[in-house]
Amino acid sequence: MKSMDGVSASDIKAHLFHDGRLYECYRFFGAHQMEQDGRQGFRFCVWAPHAKEVRIAGTFNGWSGARHQMERHQEGIWELFIPGIGEGELYKYEMITAANETKLKADPYAFFSEVRPKTASITYQLAGYPWGDRKWQKKKKQKNVYEKPISIYELHVGSWKKKADGRFFTYRELSETVIPYVKEHGFTHIELMPLTEHPFDRSWGYQTTGYYSPTSRYGEPHDLMYFIDQCHQHEIGVIMDWVPGHFCKDDHGLYLFDGMPLYEYSHEHDRENWEWGTANFDLGKREVRSFLISNALYWIEMYHIDGFRVDAVANLLYWPNRPQAEANGFAVEFIQTLNEQVFAKDPHFLMIAEDSTDWPLVTHPTYAGGLGFNYKWNMGWMNDVLTYMEASPEQRKHLHHLVSFSLMYAYSENYILPFSHDEVVYGKKSLLHKMPGDYWQKFAQYRLLISYFTLHPGKKLLFMGGEFAQFDEWKDEEELDWYLDDFDMHRKARMFTKEALHLYKKSRILYENDHRQQGFEWIDVNNAEQSIVSFIRYGKQPGEALIIVCNFTPSVYHEYQVGVPFQTEYIEVLNSDDVKYGGSHQINPKRLQAKAGVLHGKPYSISMTVPPLGAAVFRAVKKRGAKKG
Repeated sequence: MKSMDGVSASDIKAHLFHDGRLYECYRFFGAHQMEQDGRQGFRFCVWAPHAKEVRIAGTFNGWSGARHQMERHQEGIWELFIPGIGEGELYKYEMITAANETKLKADPYAFFSEVRPKTASITYQLAGYPWGDRKWQKKKKQKNVYEKPISIYELHVGSWKKKADGRFFTYRELSETVIPYVKEHGFTHIELMPLTEHPFDRSWGYQTTGYYSPTSRYGEPHDLMYFIDQCHQHEIGVIMDWVPGHFCKDDHGLYLFDGMPLYEYSHEHDRENWEWGTANFDLGKREVRSFLISNALYWIEMYHIDGFRVDAVANLLYWPNRPQAEANGFAVEFIQTLNEQVFAKDPHFLMIAEDSTDWPLVTHPTYAGGLGFNYKWNMGWMNDVLTYMEASPEQRKHLHHLVSFSLMYAYSENYILPFSHDEVVYGKKSLLHKMPGDYWQKFAQYRLLISYFTLHPGKKLLFMGGEFAQFDEWKDEEELDWYLDDFDMHRKARMFTKEALHLYKKSRILYENDHRQQGFEWIDVNNAEQSIVSFIRYGKQPGEALIIVCNFTPSVYHEYQVGVPFQTEYIEVLNSDDVKYGGSHQINPKRLQAKAGVLHGKPYSISMTVPPLGAAVFRAVKKRGAKKG
């Protein structure tokens, strides 16, 4: 259709695409069912500016592309309507390159693909799924995202559980098992390792060929919609790993798409990601920005995704293969525009940077010079804490700074504390196995680690299997070691993780002030000789406080004195050494009455039993007129 000045809607979309501002590319490119001249069929559209000719080959023409030659339009956009074909047809683009080579390429905008190792795209109509998550969408908007509890269960769909014959669970089958389990254990979100189509199982989805196509390993697109919908109806948010930095180099994918570099950088030293065997997106090319930003908005619009964990941000921010770290200005501009567009679409969305660099202002708004994410993984905290916990209790007094250093910068960004798949694979050992000592001590320190993780400022992420202290590291081709639930200590470890996460979820003190420095105060951070740290988490209301004491040695301390801010009683609400969790039961069953007298800079103190290799948490009993000293 032409407008009054003779410019068609397609012309406008093409202009925006080439300008990097077409943020609904998936509605223009790809295969779309429509009616033309009274006939039903599919319209195909692809960008291939270097191709001499583009044809469509598929099941509908015996894979003979000569019958369906596409028409070239402005600046390398090719288009063709094929009447009489419906859903479920296999197809590829047949590229005749400038070198007269013929390449068969999957559709970059395909909504569905063949199950690997096959690689064809499939015509599919996304519309029509009956979403039932209106209540979730409304509730999501009712509170500031920074003041909500966020505890994320990181999930690899292919290895969570498998059927008796070794086959994968489908998206729909998964919803019947994962969702009740996640909800029971107190997690608020599921983070799905990449579900975009990918050829190699052991890439875990991080080497993508189909950015708009959820992998067919586990079912059809509507099946994934059903899974997400069911999560929402059970008040579980869904975060998806998203990889905008690099892509798989398999022949049918984006690599040298029309015979020449198109989605990737032209120069080899910029293009090649030799560590991963992939190609880096050319983020200076405006059409690539349209493609990627549209992809982010596509998952929000079509699949109701609640957040992205943006993979390998360091690989985006710095030019690869250069002797010194050199910032990539194209990538910075892309990231800022991406975040602006995502939050314009959904202000309550989670944009989480998996960033291992010290780049400043990652979670600050773009108008203030920041990258515009609203969360960042705290890789420094994770590395420090795991290094400390892997040391023997005798060595820890020499490494005491590793427990406390994170609070020097904890409020410079909005952080998520991640115990992710990266920490429990490739010989790194599981969380439990990292712990030194005998069998009992390993479990005690595992519970202590989970305690510190839960009680430290920052939102939470735990990789599957970590909740029941899996002993072996993650085996990506097998299901989790569910048989461990038959063992008493693993069953009790799972109970402890569940109760710790529920304490976090129901205690406003532990999440409302996550990003405000006034919500945290050290009691005693300098007790390196005994390897004990104590601190306070304050609530927003007067008199709200949790007192936390963590002992990183096997010694028990009775009548241990801790300074406290209020003259009231203190009730122990969690003790990782409780016998029901597998501990030695060095607990504090009675209320502790604060006594006047300055200690640790606080006006009052309480006397407690400090458990071995354990954590104890006390809640201040709010009393009318109680004053903070």
